[in-house]
Amino acid sequence: MSVVFHNAFPTAPPVGNGSNKKLLWMALSLQQQQQQASFSAATIPSRVALLSHSTPASTLLSVKEACKQGDLAQAFRLLANSPQCPSQDAYSSILELCASRNAPLQGQQVHSHIVKSNSLPDDGFLSTKLLFMYGKCGRLCDAEKLFDEMPHRSIFAWNALVGAYASKARPSLAIATFQEMRVRGTPPDACTLASVLKACGALEDVYTGTATHGSAVKCGLDSTGFVSNALVSMYAKCGRFGSARRLFERMDEERDVVSWNSIISACLQDGQFFEVLTLFTEMQRASVPMNSYTTVGVLQACAELSLPRLGMEMHASLLKKDAKLEIYECNALVVLYARCGRIGDAKQVFCEMEEKDNVSWNSMLSGYVQNGLYQEAMDFFCEIIGLGFEADQVSLISVASASGRLGNRVHGKEVHAYAMKHGLDCELQVGNTLIDMYTKCHLIDYAEGVFCKLHAKDRVSWTTMIAGYAQNSRSSEALELFRRVQADGVKADSMMIGSILQAVSGLVCLSLLEQVHGYAIRHGLLDLVLNNTIIDVYGECGKVSGACRVFGTIRDKDVVSWTSMITCYVNDGLPNEALCSFRDMVAADVEPDAVSLITVLGAAAGMSSSMKGKEIHGFMCRRRYPTEGAVGSSLVDMYARCGDIESSAKVFGNVRCKDLVLWTTMIDARGMHGQGEEAMRLFRGLREMGIVPDEVTFLALLYACSHSGLVDAGKRYLEMMTGEYGLEAWPEHYACVVDLLGRSGRTEEAFEFIKSMPAKPTAAVWCALLGACRVHRDHKLGKIAAEKLLELEPGSPGNYVLVSNVSAATRNWEEAGAARATMERRGLKKDPACSWIEVGKKVHAFVARDSSHKESGAIYSKLAEMVEGVKKEGGYAENTRFVLQDVPEEEKIKMLHGHSERLAMAFGLLYAPKGSPIRITKNLRVCGDCHEFTKLVSKLYEKEIIVRDANRFHRFRGGHCSCRDFW
Repeated sequence: MSVVFHNAFPTAPPVGNGSNKKLLWMALSLQQQQQQASFSAATIPSRVALLSHSTPASTLLSVKEACKQGDLAQAFRLLANSPQCPSQDAYSSILELCASRNAPLQGQQVHSHIVKSNSLPDDGFLSTKLLFMYGKCGRLCDAEKLFDEMPHRSIFAWNALVGAYASKARPSLAIATFQEMRVRGTPPDACTLASVLKACGALEDVYTGTATHGSAVKCGLDSTGFVSNALVSMYAKCGRFGSARRLFERMDEERDVVSWNSIISACLQDGQFFEVLTLFTEMQRASVPMNSYTTVGVLQACAELSLPRLGMEMHASLLKKDAKLEIYECNALVVLYARCGRIGDAKQVFCEMEEKDNVSWNSMLSGYVQNGLYQEAMDFFCEIIGLGFEADQVSLISVASASGRLGNRVHGKEVHAYAMKHGLDCELQVGNTLIDMYTKCHLIDYAEGVFCKLHAKDRVSWTTMIAGYAQNSRSSEALELFRRVQADGVKADSMMIGSILQAVSGLVCLSLLEQVHGYAIRHGLLDLVLNNTIIDVYGECGKVSGACRVFGTIRDKDVVSWTSMITCYVNDGLPNEALCSFRDMVAADVEPDAVSLITVLGAAAGMSSSMKGKEIHGFMCRRRYPTEGAVGSSLVDMYARCGDIESSAKVFGNVRCKDLVLWTTMIDARGMHGQGEEAMRLFRGLREMGIVPDEVTFLALLYACSHSGLVDAGKRYLEMMTGEYGLEAWPEHYACVVDLLGRSGRTEEAFEFIKSMPAKPTAAVWCALLGACRVHRDHKLGKIAAEKLLELEPGSPGNYVLVSNVSAATRNWEEAGAARATMERRGLKKDPACSWIEVGKKVHAFVARDSSHKESGAIYSKLAEMVEGVKKEGGYAENTRFVLQDVPEEEKIKMLHGHSERLAMAFGLLYAPKGSPIRITKNLRVCGDCHEFTKLVSKLYEKEIIVRDANRFHRFRGGHCSCRDFW
């Protein structure tokens, strides 16, 4: 509310005698009784009758006309050229113009002119005018000095000072001045009360506001229009929306546009956006014309409720009424369109604005950021800086956020430098945003520097820095900072605990997780988001029981809760439990999202359950879930890992917008099934579409070449990746090439390739060479590879098993036994060989020489029949060299016959539906004898058998395998 004055003057008559002055006093008393709705300085009555000096009428009219036209320079010239001393009315007009133009320097010149001309009469008229001007221009020190020098302070002088404090963000001084005024015996009027109520609202001081309300009631001024409006606004700002609404309803016929705007503003502050629209409708029915404040309030409600159509109707109405919109209205339209995702409309409104302020520029800038147009935001910022725009805190927060989302380190540093140059880098919100920006750009040391430079840190500062450490794999620093938070007495909230949990997740430390969980419980910080995060971290720490316990305590589980629990099961190798949880989620009427669908598809793929995967796919089709993006890639991967490459290809073909991830997934699927040529064809198609492959794409391609024996093609693709595309090869790429050469029997060449690698060979590289040495019985290189492998990964049980098997393959039983003895001494255990098959919506698992299955008798009977059949029809003879144990020959044959995949195969021949392939999954590599046996069984029983082992898929059909004996 601006500083306002009465249309009347002091209740005591002016000093002096004479009939003219008496008549004037009577006129002024009559004016005092006629209260108006608005009390601006422009309505103060003319004091021509009180002039102590006479001025020609033409000069007076010229000065007034110049002021009326807003020509301050002309008014000054007229006053300076006036042959006689200017009148108080002339001075009054120029002071009002200085106030409206926020021209304190010109106002001071007028003040000096008045003092020199000795034109300050005892009635305080011009002193009050000067006081008003200084207050309006924000020169509070000058206003205070003038006020202190006034010999007689009228109610208008008090109002000018109280109003100045209230309008210039000094509400405490406004209230203190009001209390001093009461002590000095000057009774308040409506103007005083309105200014004090404004100050109470700014301070959210409902106690003083209520007391002022009582004073208004006692004085009979509470029903005055602008006092009632001030009361509504004060109660709303103090969070007493009910009181504000009751006052508004009592006003009834006294409601003007200011009243409606006050209650609309109250609703906005209380978050009652639908109520804003209801009130606006009632206001229109009451035929109260809206103004710019009404428009801004309604547009803000439309923005909060995402109602662009209603906002567009308001926009059209404004254009019909007046082609030129106020700057506030335009700013509100920009915000509305940007918040509703109509950035094009926002930009059009912005470009059509004749006048722009900081709010305009910042609204457009934040609009780009809100709509994910981060590069456009950066370009816009550079453009407006070039036009002379000086960024403020809001601008820097928006552009720093955009830099962080883009991960653009250069732009981020430039923004930081700009903030430092203008002294804004130590501002709390700017500093917090810079910390977050550097975190997203993985420049954690820079983030730390900004954090240390902040003088006053709030909870957001600490949380952002902790999250920065956690997200950049510096979990120990995150925990240390949390200890400092506790030592400094800063109270942690759920967001801070969430960041600490991320750090705990990075350390995979169960004891720390339990401590943090306990802290959250003790301090009552557990909410839905935090509980969901705790479930995730329990799963990452391998504590499924802890995750289940937390999951069970959540009363209103959302899709994230269910997905977290499903993910926990999948990560801990419990795919069946994951699928059961997904069914329970659907039964609980919780709608799955893309993340939950991707997770449960991963569970189906993990257990190689084509049937379960098809059920999930069918569920998605019935619910009309789009199979684009990550969901489509997950479907392709699921079918491929379940052995159904045809369905993978079908899903791939049905996806309209194929991205790089989908192409890579399909290439990997083809490679997994030994279809190297098809994988290369897909790669050519990807390039023809103009899609640029990345490191993962080339990894899938090299994998496909490796499993299809395409040695020359694989070497060519590695050269293409580093040469044509300028990509840096990972250790996994080198391991693929070593595997490719090794599988082809070119172990010496593989060893030379390892020695020529630019990077130090990893365990995966030596493991690939060692596996090739086992297959091709290269004992010399195998020994070198084994030593390197155990040196790099001494804690992996699989490595000792592989070393033992390489020694056993060359009948070096002493070295094989030594490797297994070392493994046992270190307390390392390898997973037993296991195979499983899905029949009748149930997964049946088997281990070597398993007799625990209820159909065990029938299974072994069928297995004996199979062995006899392939021996008789196919000439099968057991190849006992694949038994890597020093036992008698007869025992080796029994061990071969009892391999887990053969038991699963026998069960499948007994109980699998006729006409459907037998799908078997094994957790280890299929041995050479089982591979040959399965080829013969597929021919004998005319049955397609699909086996997925630890390396790849084998599709047996008619006595042949898709791997062409290359695995």
